[in-house]
Amino acid sequence: MVSLAPIQLLKAGAEEEKAETARLSSFVGAIAIGDLIKSTLGPKGMDKILQNMNPNDPIHVTNDGATILKAIGVDNPAAKVLVDISRVQDDEVGDGTTSVTVLACELLKEAEILIGKKIHPQTIIAGWRKATDEARRALTDAALDHGNDPVKFREDLMNIARTTLSSKILTQHREYFSNLAVDAVLRLKGSGNLDAIQIIKKLGSTLRESYLEEGFLLDKKVGVNQPKRVENAKILIANTSMDADKIKVFGSRVRVDSVAKVAELELAEKEKMKDKVERILKHGCNVFINRQLIYNYPEQLFSDAGVMAIEHADFEGVERLSLVTGGEIVSTFDNPEGVKLGHCDVIEEVMIGEDKLLKFSGVKLGEACTVVIRGATKQILDEAERSLHDALCVLSQTVKETRTVFGGGCSEMLMANAVGNLAARTPGKEAVAMESYAHALRQLPTIIADNAGYDSSDLVSKLRAAHTEGKSTYGLDMNYGLVGDMQVLGIAESYQVKRQVLMSAAEAAEMIVRVDDVIKAAPRQRAPDTCC
Repeated sequence: MVSLAPIQLLKAGAEEEKAETARLSSFVGAIAIGDLIKSTLGPKGMDKILQNMNPNDPIHVTNDGATILKAIGVDNPAAKVLVDISRVQDDEVGDGTTSVTVLACELLKEAEILIGKKIHPQTIIAGWRKATDEARRALTDAALDHGNDPVKFREDLMNIARTTLSSKILTQHREYFSNLAVDAVLRLKGSGNLDAIQIIKKLGSTLRESYLEEGFLLDKKVGVNQPKRVENAKILIANTSMDADKIKVFGSRVRVDSVAKVAELELAEKEKMKDKVERILKHGCNVFINRQLIYNYPEQLFSDAGVMAIEHADFEGVERLSLVTGGEIVSTFDNPEGVKLGHCDVIEEVMIGEDKLLKFSGVKLGEACTVVIRGATKQILDEAERSLHDALCVLSQTVKETRTVFGGGCSEMLMANAVGNLAARTPGKEAVAMESYAHALRQLPTIIADNAGYDSSDLVSKLRAAHTEGKSTYGLDMNYGLVGDMQVLGIAESYQVKRQVLMSAAEAAEMIVRVDDVIKAAPRQRAPDTCC
């Protein structure tokens, strides 16, 4: 009998994991990601410190799932899928980034048990798909819609903001910041354009001293000897170089045979800059805002003309200014008639802490506003900004999709019971997959209770019994470690966020369960160094 040598199919350096090994590798990686961040879930969740290898880089203290997962480097392909769904959840609805990752992780834990019982992955997926449809239907049926009643809808928004902020650093001041976030979002008049809401962080004072400022604030100063206040401002927003127009040909040199020639060159440069400033002034503006630096000579020319000139407005600031004042960003100034200037009633300097900022009042986009966050340390300011941004995103989504559902594990238990009832009516192995899906949903309130230091087994069994008795608005009251009525306690969440968590987690878990082979390509070889 002739023994054949094994055929080498892959390049040297490539790796392949098959069948059970591949599946185990995927499950272990994804479950490790879920276990990493599940301690941050819920109103009593803990924070993580994120620090780079470089000790000089700033540290971050956060319990935001997307921020944590973005910061950690993962090599496992299944873990990368969970990192991606948290990022998509953050981009789509702004909140629920921890919930979606933890739910996907719990589904994969259930799948690992089922595959250990020799249930085929396709059978698991078929059961999960039916369970997802049933859970979504139960969630939709339980949703409330007060979009046509302004008073009740504002109360819904306040409840959602309180629930969102209860798991963040702002939980001590959630009533204050909930009011602030709801006021800011309602100013948008349904547009949902969060670009009109600017967040400025200023060190000093306490979080309680944060406030909402109508109009727009620019963290820049006015040039020397220029007006500090301009009424009926006509604003030219530009992205152009206002430094000395030196010869900008790479590698060029200018040879002169006397100092007088140098003076002539400098004079020629000044004339070019003077010509440029005159072309800018022909636009009829009394405020000039440039993204790039403005050197002393053009600044002096603007001062002589009585024009307020602001330099180095960062690109985000220029973009937002263009949006809120209705002006265009220009780079050339040969066609004044075709340029649209921005307008606002008053531009003036204001003091925040020890810093001077420029306040734009009466801007064209009336819904524009600025949230000024105060705090003791940079880490507190950064985490407060992330928390407030999550609340603003959820509220803007709720303004578009006005339905709300109850929080505190109520919605998860409701969906789990619906899926469990469907499993009881379904013959075959798919019913086992549905029951595992329901068990994964029940794990979310279990983790919330565990993170708060309560007896999760006792609380979740009581909650399950309450839902079985028809008390479909009951959930976990984490202030007292009891089962309570979420409608009375005012614990609400956005239907859009909860639906997105359910769908994204189910799709990600399904994708990982389908894997039966992991192939790692051979690394690209570096070209050998050639010595000359």
